[in-house]
Formats: sequence, C-alpha cells, structure tokens
Amino acid sequence: MVNGVSPGVPAGVPGRESVVELAEVVRSGFVESRHFGLAVAIDPDGKQVFAAGDVDAVVLPRSTAKPLQAVGCIVAGAELDGEETAIGAGSHTGEDRHVALVDRLLASAGLGRDALRCPPDRPEDEPTRFRLIAEGIEPSRVRMNCSGKHAAMLKAAVVLGDDPARYLDPESPVQRIVTAEIERLTSSSTGIVTVDGCGTPLLGMPLSGLALAFSRLATAPAGTAEGRIAAAMRAYPELVGGKGHQNSEVMRLLPGVVAKGGAEGVIAMATPDGHAVAIKVIDGNPRATTALALTLLQKCGLDVSPAAELISLPILGGGHPVGEIHSLI
Repeated sequence: MVNGVSPGVPAGVPGRESVVELAEVVRSGFVESRHFGLAVAIDPDGKQVFAAGDVDAVVLPRSTAKPLQAVGCIVAGAELDGEETAIGAGSHTGEDRHVALVDRLLASAGLGRDALRCPPDRPEDEPTRFRLIAEGIEPSRVRMNCSGKHAAMLKAAVVLGDDPARYLDPESPVQRIVTAEIERLTSSSTGIVTVDGCGTPLLGMPLSGLALAFSRLATAPAGTAEGRIAAAMRAYPELVGGKGHQNSEVMRLLPGVVAKGGAEGVIAMATPDGHAVAIKVIDGNPRATTALALTLLQKCGLDVSPAAELISLPILGGGHPVGEIHSLI
C-alpha cells in the first residue's frame, strides 16, 4: 500500500455507459443542468426493486460509510452511550453540543483533543461559525464534522491496547476490524482502499452493497453493534448532522428511517422494515441526493409526505421560485 492507496487497483468513477440521468435542473422552463449517476433500491430480502445504471459498480461512499465504520468501533470494544454512538456515526455541524460530546468521548478514553488527526476546520453550523470568527477563534480539529468518528476510532484503539497515534493506519487493529465489519455488512470485498478527506481509510464498495449494509443496519436486533448504531441515529438525529441538516431532518420527519449522506453526491437511507436505497451522483453535486433517495423510498411504499419539503427543490431567481429540480427516477 502506498500513501494509503492499494497498488495495482484500477481507480475511477463508473464509465459513461454505466450511468443514467437522475435529475434535471429547470430554470424558467429551461433545462439548465443535468445530474447523472447511479441509484438502487432493495427490498428487505436484498432483492433489487429498482436500479438505474450499473449499481454493482464500485463507488467511494465517503461519509455515508460512517455508520458502518462506527459498527466496527463497537465491535472492537469501544463502549459508547447513545449520544456518543450517534456522533460517532455522524457528520456533525460543529455546534457547541457536538464539541462537548466529542470531548466527553475522548476523555472516556483518557485522551484529549490533541489525539485527533482530522484536519482543522470551522463549524458548518453558520451561527456557531460566525460567532467563533467574531471571537477570533481559529479552525480546530474538534469542530471538523468527522471528529466524532475519529474520537470513536481512538477509543477503540485504546481498548484494543494499540498506540492511539496509529489509529489512521489501515493496518492498525481498529482499522482491520472496521474493514472486516464493512465487508460483512456490504457482502463485498473490493480491495480498494483510499484516504477519505478527513484522513481515515476509505473502502470502495458496490453501490448495491452500500444499500444492503443500510438495510442490515436498519433491521438489526437490539443490542447488536449495528442495532445500537441504528437506535442511536434514530434517537439523536440532531447529532448525526445538526440543526436543519438534511440527514437530521429526514430522520426527524420520518421516524424509524436511518439516513446518511456523504461528499461527492453519495447518500443511503433505509426503513425499519429493511427497504433501502443508495444514490451516487457522478458529478459529485449533492443538491438532489436527498430528494432522489426519498423518491426511491416512496417507490418502496414508504409514505414520505411528512418530508415533502425535502423533495420539492425550488430554483430561485431574485429570491423567488422560478423553477425546480426534477427527479427523473
């Protein structure tokens, strides 16, 4: 492995022949932009009930993998309460409540913020970001949206008796367990290992495998590692994202659904009965992903009307609606 990338493994997004048009952006009757990609929906038995494009093509799940990585941390022995589990599986927006939880998680492992190896960042939550800028506070690692995941991995490393400074090494004990759990949940092993934006190892997986993993997450028995992750996400959606965050809003408006998006246009959702969907927008733009995923859940029979505000995406002109983003699936 060189710089965290597996040698000899071909890299790249699915080819043009593998993707289909998923959505179009219409402004005043003019199609301004088009989003192409892959989309899949499965039933509780894992059978595909909808597929657009080559859904067995390998994608990088980015932060959509966080709940699966958190499963690995629990399997490794990290004892997390419900709130700590939720923030370990989420992409928090850097609010003070989020930071306090990350600090608590680190302290429970006998560690401080200096153990974090995610990049320094400003909080995504606008009021918090503007307040810190006004106070002259510089970007920090603990405010970065992945710090909860990093703290969970650090605690797992400590429990395993490993040097916490090694927790990002793909060959470290915690990352080996995370990899094994992801491969179990997705029923796939691609051999593709990259480095995520936050510095953690990131496994490539078929989009269909990502949907399967979320189905298993959503239906896991209480007390299992994946069952604990799903329960925490449902109980504390505001810790998986933040105030107004689309992942949080989906889970707040549709109780029982688990939802997690990631960078570069990836998202997965699953219902309590095990229907699951996964999307990859090939240009990396996430603006339509939540609406597309909810549209697929509707095709699976879920009443998504309580989340209608997240499906209708207006295009503004002069501050007023002049068009919308149309789902084509």
